[in-house]
Amino acid sequence: MQKHFLLSLLLLTGVTSPRAQVQPVHKDKPYLQDLSIKYYADTTQSSLQQVAADRNGIIQMLAKEGLRHTAAGQFLYPGKVVPDRNYRYMKDKNISNLVSYENQLVYLTDQVVFSNAWAGTLFSKHNLPKASLLAGGKDFTFLVSDGASLELIKDSKSLWNGKLADDAVIGLAFQGNANQFWILGSKSLYKLGVQDKKLTKVLTGSNFTAFSLASKETKIYIGTNDGYLVVDITSGKTLFDIQRKLPASNITAVKEVDGKVWFGSDMGAFALRADGKFDYYFGERWLPGNTVLDIEKGPKNSVLVLTTKGLGQIQFKSMTLEEKAKLFDQQVRLRHIRNGFNSQLTGLNHGDLSTGYTEDSDNDGLWTSMYLGGQIFRYAATKDPDALQNCRESMDAMERLYTVNPVAGFPARSYERAGHINELHDVERWQHSPEKEWDWKSTTSSDEVIGHIFAFGAAAELIDDPKIKKQAIMLIDTLMSHIVKNNMYLIDFDGKPTMWGKWHPDYVNAFPTNVGDRKLNSSNIIAMLQTAYHFTKKEKYKAKAFELMNKHGYYENMMRSMSIIGMAPADADEHAKHMSDGWNHSDDEMYFLGYWGLYRYAFNDTLKASYKKQIIDHWQAERPEKEGAWNIFTAITGTKDFDLNESVWYLQEHPMDLIDWVIKNSHRKDIEKLEPNFRKQTTKEVLPPDERPIQRHNGNMFSLDRSGGNGSGEHSAGDIWLLPYWMGRYLGIITGPQK
Repeated sequence: MQKHFLLSLLLLTGVTSPRAQVQPVHKDKPYLQDLSIKYYADTTQSSLQQVAADRNGIIQMLAKEGLRHTAAGQFLYPGKVVPDRNYRYMKDKNISNLVSYENQLVYLTDQVVFSNAWAGTLFSKHNLPKASLLAGGKDFTFLVSDGASLELIKDSKSLWNGKLADDAVIGLAFQGNANQFWILGSKSLYKLGVQDKKLTKVLTGSNFTAFSLASKETKIYIGTNDGYLVVDITSGKTLFDIQRKLPASNITAVKEVDGKVWFGSDMGAFALRADGKFDYYFGERWLPGNTVLDIEKGPKNSVLVLTTKGLGQIQFKSMTLEEKAKLFDQQVRLRHIRNGFNSQLTGLNHGDLSTGYTEDSDNDGLWTSMYLGGQIFRYAATKDPDALQNCRESMDAMERLYTVNPVAGFPARSYERAGHINELHDVERWQHSPEKEWDWKSTTSSDEVIGHIFAFGAAAELIDDPKIKKQAIMLIDTLMSHIVKNNMYLIDFDGKPTMWGKWHPDYVNAFPTNVGDRKLNSSNIIAMLQTAYHFTKKEKYKAKAFELMNKHGYYENMMRSMSIIGMAPADADEHAKHMSDGWNHSDDEMYFLGYWGLYRYAFNDTLKASYKKQIIDHWQAERPEKEGAWNIFTAITGTKDFDLNESVWYLQEHPMDLIDWVIKNSHRKDIEKLEPNFRKQTTKEVLPPDERPIQRHNGNMFSLDRSGGNGSGEHSAGDIWLLPYWMGRYLGIITGPQK
């Protein structure tokens, strides 16, 4: 009794909170956003070999069957690789190599080196009928090879010819600052001076596959079938041991493009970053196929990655976060709005967006709440009338969840036009609505409810439209009256509590103290009751909250550290064991959505200070995930430590392509894997969002692979990206675009 009395005094006494710390702010300056345009080849008609581009932006490919170029193609709408008929008289040429020389396309045949540039005046004969390799030097000097012999030519004159000692030629490159050619063999590296015509062996090795000059022609990167080497051009010595800790070690192509070294492999492409790590481009998010044949510089700050199945043009566009937000807003409005809900596009035929349909979800209310939250923050930050209209439409969709079913105060999971039940055969969840021609989905979950209260609270506080404000407060009161009236349960059409809509102490405190649901449900219901009291001022909500915290230990439940959360003890019941078999990322989502109302609408400053400790304790556990949303939610407490840089990293690194392509990372040798653990953290460091499967915030950010259903659906940016971005804008930790 004394303990509860003292706690009541503590909870009912307001104290002055310390002055908010000055928070760091990200200035939204342009960064380079990567995205891919894919061009698929008919592999029965084109056996691709090389790619090059010229100063006009023309991209051309060489196949065994002749020249090819690109047709159509834009981001998310792939083009094709088709025969190039532009210079129709070239079809009789036996072209064996294609290069970009002085930003023009130059060709090698069994007789000559020629081009259509320079008014067609380049026409230099050689003496290697089986020539297949070509590199250009200064003043239209070219080195050609048939794999066995080498010939240096200029203006149809043979300046030098020779062979490698006991090796086959597989690559040629020119070093301009020394006026010399480099020749790669399968087991050796040579150089040839243009002036002295001296062929010199520089390095002996094995299993060489491709090479490129780099670092302002001071280094040579040599790919092998098991890693790569770096050679110092001046000394001719390798700078370190062969590098094998790579995304893929069977190197098929090497090319420096705009100061960055790119590698092709039989498992995608990757680029070496300044920090020694790699940006990995695997799967059809980026490339038509994963077996890379060639890599070259492309038009307009792009990289051309030629694969056996077509061409991937990876573009790097200067963009601010606000510009990215505008593109994602278009994505949502064009393809992801269903009856006002924020929905997934599914049923795609291999990523073809025209073939999909928006699908109802068990969590329509939750995903829409998160999208709605983002639009509320967008409106609060910008007063954009489009954002306000988006809020109106989503609020109406949310309100109808309560009116489409006959249970007072009960929100449906979703609703759809009649006939949907027969299609899905899910008669346990789908019920007929009193509204003619409509059905509604029952068994609503607690994650729906906390999402509703989060969005309604934000709308009631931040939107200055009287109708929306009134609507939001009404819905808060409607839902919470249902829960309080029904003894802290969410009661379905059958008169029974839903599986997860339970906040009564008999349910909550039945979990052992280290099982997450005990802490989660306590935190969520107090947040919901606080929100209801804040906007309605009805004492029943405040009284119930203090009853749960004082009499039933919910305050103590909430304040337990995340560090104790783990598997249920051996003597726990089966439900507790099932609910604690690993870290539940859906719980994280529910916690952080609840933190808005928990902290923002705290009954007093004493509680607010305690809640801040609770939120930061949880955030500390989440930090390895670099989860942009959870970092930004943590910033509501005013703390200056919420990993702003990692939040911006999440937003900038998130792919523009949100289609569910097959993703593989588990084979990589450049990531440090961990033993299986309770948190299901697979690697020491989380991969960037554009290298891992597309996931909502309730997914495990350490998931490495996604298999099956390649290109079968597209996620909405509404909850995944727009919510954290606009929340950051509203909180002032991300600025508008800076010049």
